[in-house]
Amino acid sequence: MSVKFARATQMARTFTEIEEEVRSLADRDKERLLRMLLEELEGPADPDAERLWDEEIQRRCEALDAGLETLVTAEQVFAQARERLRR
Repeated sequence: MSVKFARATQMARTFTEIEEEVRSLADRDKERLLRMLLEELEGPADPDAERLWDEEIQRRCEALDAGLETLVTAEQVFAQARERLRR
């Protein structure tokens, strides 16, 4: 058996064991693990994100107050989406 094949077999078995262990976790622990893995994959959070969202919220509120924008209900959004999907 080649070293490469042996290593691949060991990795596959290890992954399977990990998968089985994860599946046996309580839902709360699975969620915690999933969040941790997603954070790791996505990288560090943008330090400016909260400030930028605050600015965007302020901009949108000002546009609404000035009558430059109008609100659209969820029902209207879904109706428009259904109509586009029918085309």
